[in-house]
Amino acid sequence: MVQLNLVKCYEQAFREHREMTALSDYFKKEDFSYYEMAKEIAKLHLLFEKAGIQPDDKIALMGRNNPRWCIAYVATITYGAILVPILQDFNANDVINILNHSESRLLFVGDQHWDIIEEDRLDTVEAAFSLTDYHNVWEREGTELKDFMADMTKHYRERYKDGFRKEDISYKEVPNEHIALINYTSGTTGSSKGVVLTHNNLASNVEFAIKEKIFFAGSRTLAFLPLAHAYGCMFDFLTPLAHGSHITLLGKMPTPKILVEAMAEVKPHVICCVPMVLEKVYRKQIAPMLEKGALKYALRIPLLDTAIYSVIRNKLLTAFGGEVNLFIVGGAAINPETEEFLMKIKFPLTVGYGMTECAPLISATIDWTQFKAGSIGKYLKEYCEVKIDSQDPHNTPGEIMVRGEQVMSGYYKNEEATTAVLSEDGWLRTGDIGTMDPDGTLYIKGRCKTMILGPSGQNIYPEEIESKLNTLYLVSESLIVERDGRLVALVYPDYNQAKVDGIADDKIEEILKANLAELNTMVANYEKVASLIVYPTEFEKTPKKSIKRYLYKI
Repeated sequence: MVQLNLVKCYEQAFREHREMTALSDYFKKEDFSYYEMAKEIAKLHLLFEKAGIQPDDKIALMGRNNPRWCIAYVATITYGAILVPILQDFNANDVINILNHSESRLLFVGDQHWDIIEEDRLDTVEAAFSLTDYHNVWEREGTELKDFMADMTKHYRERYKDGFRKEDISYKEVPNEHIALINYTSGTTGSSKGVVLTHNNLASNVEFAIKEKIFFAGSRTLAFLPLAHAYGCMFDFLTPLAHGSHITLLGKMPTPKILVEAMAEVKPHVICCVPMVLEKVYRKQIAPMLEKGALKYALRIPLLDTAIYSVIRNKLLTAFGGEVNLFIVGGAAINPETEEFLMKIKFPLTVGYGMTECAPLISATIDWTQFKAGSIGKYLKEYCEVKIDSQDPHNTPGEIMVRGEQVMSGYYKNEEATTAVLSEDGWLRTGDIGTMDPDGTLYIKGRCKTMILGPSGQNIYPEEIESKLNTLYLVSESLIVERDGRLVALVYPDYNQAKVDGIADDKIEEILKANLAELNTMVANYEKVASLIVYPTEFEKTPKKSIKRYLYKI
């Protein structure tokens, strides 16, 4: 069991840092100090009391990243209830199914998301509250919470007659083994499963970040990953909040232009992102610059190349606000070419690995100067064990398996799915294929479900071929699939680059198919791609921006 207690950790943070800014809405320019956040939590606790919420009751939360989303989250777990965060990308049917399956009693929801929910299909939800200002948007007949919320100021003043003092920031004891949340995944097969995570699971990640000193009191972070997703929630919200950091919230994944503007204003110390953000910057801004005549030749000259790389590094850091100490990439594999260049210029980059079922972190090398290229960092030895299901873990890929403090207790009301991935002695099958160095550094080859068996029994990892294909001219994104025993490349072109270069649409396919010959010189014989199909639209993705591969198998 982890020593850190999450509820007491936040109680202490709110007390110690009460005058500091905790949350800011970037677009609304609305701020909450740690003290103001604690006051809003106290009001929601009064609501929970009125509603008769018990420790095993569930409270659902769905909406864009904003301060009241964060406040409702912390209010729920510090009350001892179970939170059900719902990704705002889910469709109406998925949302209804999750609310009913989880047996959620209350719902905090963004106004635009409430508009798509048919309340007559809700089995257990008793009342819904807006994330704009917590006003009641619906309640079941006889619930009597609407009037209570309308008179919240009166109830609050009656409870805290002498004003809300530092000592009033006090939460009930919630043991680490208690369930904190049920996090419904986007699912790799199209169906969601409710990951049951305890306070201990979450605390293991927060404690790790505290020991590694990722954040500090007064540090700044810009949260643009969806907070309902485990990665964004842990490292853009729960962890910095425990340190007394200032979290600025962007409502959704921003355009590159808005992101750069926000970085310049916020000046974050830590940035958590998916690879797509860095890859776009590299491919759109850096790579074309490196191919220009004079610079291309200058980079071949010793010492001069070092000076040029230093200039590029400084320009990049300035674009990201100028005060970044650490850039944490997760959620998907980063393109090797992008990673290699960023490491060459000594950009403060590290790549972590995890999954919702591990709350989410499994491995990371926080000291970016010690990060190994192509890896996903060292597994968290103080919190878990990791093994490779292979006779030779260092050289022969096998499924990555993990057991420890951060591993879920199972899938909610789904014993069959739990048994399929979680052994009786606690080993979780991640579904990822990889290898491991003797020092615990992990490397991912691909997913078990995506691995293709070659004609002579070779293991083919489509992700490795895709990473090479994505570096070629006019390739925006790609998928390698098997059709009729042959490898086929599905490619979405970079139409913006084609437009900049004056290439007509009817010439794009010709150029992409010419890329096929170049790709096949970069891969093993058994990995050669037989044909290429051009896709006119981007591939459909999960909220963490991974392509939904199962949609493109046929």
